[in-house]
Amino acid sequence: MTSSGNEQKNLIKIAVVGDVHEQWEEADGIALKHLGIDLVLFVGDFGNESVPVVRAIAALDIPKAVVFGNHDAWYTATDWGRKKCPYNREQEDRVQEQIDLLGAAHVGYGKLDFPELGLTVVGSRPFTWGGSDWKYGDFYYSRFGISNFEASAERILNAARRAACETVIFLGHNGPKGLGELPEDPCGRDWNPLGGDFGDPDFAAAIAGARALGKKIPLVTFGHMHHRLRHTQQRLRRAIHVSPEGTVYLNAACVPRIVKTETDCQRNFSIVSLKDSTVCQISLIWIDAQFKIASEQVLYALGSPRGKFHLQAFADFQRSQFSR
Repeated sequence: MTSSGNEQKNLIKIAVVGDVHEQWEEADGIALKHLGIDLVLFVGDFGNESVPVVRAIAALDIPKAVVFGNHDAWYTATDWGRKKCPYNREQEDRVQEQIDLLGAAHVGYGKLDFPELGLTVVGSRPFTWGGSDWKYGDFYYSRFGISNFEASAERILNAARRAACETVIFLGHNGPKGLGELPEDPCGRDWNPLGGDFGDPDFAAAIAGARALGKKIPLVTFGHMHHRLRHTQQRLRRAIHVSPEGTVYLNAACVPRIVKTETDCQRNFSIVSLKDSTVCQISLIWIDAQFKIASEQVLYALGSPRGKFHLQAFADFQRSQFSR
């Protein structure tokens, strides 16, 4: 079923792949086929400038959009990273190689229209480390000509202005500022000193600007801040936030995303059901070695209490079967 740029397919099934950290296998693509996915979104952190992982994802023959995370510029963006770089940076530019491999699928500071789905995916600032301090300015200026948050926000917003569809999904590595200051909030700082909003202010400003333009924004998804908290094992990070405007924010960084035992191998995806520019449901699922759903936790359902995060079953599941 196809549609114009302003009309969505009746029901769209989106898979969001959280921080990969070298955990991507051929079986992941097979699992997505079994799930009948219409669109797959990657939030980055494929590895420490892991060209082979990015190459494998670039070859995935499912409609996709991708942003890069801080690990994808691990040896390039920082002084300490450059000092530890295991390859000759004068002969190789692995950051650019990753960007070139993905081509149009890379939406960082850009957009990709999916008229057959009636939506556009807009990417936030690629390679972000997160937070309200402008970090690694030389990297962003040399690569993108961006020197501050204001210019960064405008670059993201310009991509939204060029969107062919009224419905826009925002895809980032780190989430936007404004989702809470507790350590367990979607972008909350869970290291000392505990607490504080570690979201990206330029991402938040771009979303607000797109909303002011009249864009429909059903979903903003990202990763970076892992579900498991560093300071406690008693609870997990809140993965869902719902704004007063009805936009659902999803942190998809369930790490590790592949867990193996002696008898099974399971991999997780966040599955978003979208209908009429509205998120109907989001579930965190684990797929077993036979490509069947071994576990499913509903994180969000339309009409449920806003921001409710149903991850206790997931926590119990990990502790009972995949304790590390």
